[in-house]
Amino acid sequence: MKLLNRSALSIRPTRHFVDWINALEPTMEGDDLTLADVERESTVYLIPEMDAPEALEAFVRERYLEILKTELRAWEEDERQWPEALNWALFQRFLQVEHSYLAIDLDDEAALEISEVDDALLLEADQD
Repeated sequence: MKLLNRSALSIRPTRHFVDWINALEPTMEGDDLTLADVERESTVYLIPEMDAPEALEAFVRERYLEILKTELRAWEEDERQWPEALNWALFQRFLQVEHSYLAIDLDDEAALEISEVDDALLLEADQD
């Protein structure tokens, strides 16, 4: 085990986010994604270590737009299909934030690798 010098944010969808996803493409009744379906695709973001709630809130408020766009893009690449107003209120309506102070790497064999996040990487992960 390796203790990372990071904290983590788990970004989880809300019912509103799932409703937006389901509205993107009409489906047969009963074929809509559920909240549980979308939660299985939730994202964890490593962030600087922080234990003060005020620091965490300031960090999330500073980076919310980047996180929101990443989450929207994971489900729809065409930004014209995104909600019109990408603001703090939409972030709060679409996503829940869970903070973990400690981040521990349980993989003793593979070294951590760093890659820049881009759309191609997100699409590859979705296809796996």
